[in-house]
Amino acid sequence: RAARARAVAAELHERLTTAGLDAVRPDAAVVSVRAPSPEQAVRWAADCRAAGLSVGCFRPPSVPDGISRLRLTARGDLCREQIERAVRVIGETRP
Repeated sequence: RAARARAVAAELHERLTTAGLDAVRPDAAVVSVRAPSPEQAVRWAADCRAAGLSVGCFRPPSVPDGISRLRLTARGDLCREQIERAVRVIGETRP
């Protein structure tokens, strides 16, 4: 199951970067997508949630590098349609 979660994270990363988003290659099951500013990260996460996609939002001072981001946790039980929908929602709501 852990291997499947890592595979889903890798697929999310690939699809997000192909869509032109600044996603960080995951080491495990968490994919982060850089946001332009703390305020835009908060709004982006809220817009994702309003569209039915639960994402985390991390911004200074809780991030050591000072870069605001959305964070997605990949799960092994996500199907291709759910992955595609997540990428679509993130892309459509980007600041």
